[in-house]
Amino acid sequence: MPNSAFEWFAVLAVLLLVFGGSQLPKMARNLGRAQQELKKGLAEGAADADAASDESK
Repeated sequence: MPNSAFEWFAVLAVLLLVFGGSQLPKMARNLGRAQQELKKGLAEGAADADAASDESK
């Protein structure tokens, strides 16, 4: 992972060159949605596991 400001700038420049400026907001939006779905799935899985462990007692 980039640590310094220059490294972040270099990563951003490469992303702009590869994907173009119009695609980056779409990608960020999709990553945010994917993160929300992952958190939702983890919460549901934890709830199911808790319910299963409560039933086995």
